[in-house]
Amino acid sequence: MTKDALLAAVKEKTGAPKTELETLWAAFQETIAEELRAGGEFTIAGVGKLKAITRAARTGRNPQTGEAIEIPAKRSIKLVVSSKF
Repeated sequence: MTKDALLAAVKEKTGAPKTELETLWAAFQETIAEELRAGGEFTIAGVGKLKAITRAARTGRNPQTGEAIEIPAKRSIKLVVSSKF
């Protein structure tokens, strides 16, 4: 489901104006992003938990040449699916 499809479904169920729903969606996304940037977690009841993780630096291989390359450490997001889902 795309963002537009989600907003259309919510609009149909609530009757709220699309502009208001887009404003709420943007605030929702920004709040989640701020929490994850701070290293926290975000739980969506019945669906799962989003966690900010740090992947360690590692040595990889260039698939075309086979040359060893260093892959730097990076931050990522992990979804841990709820057991209820």
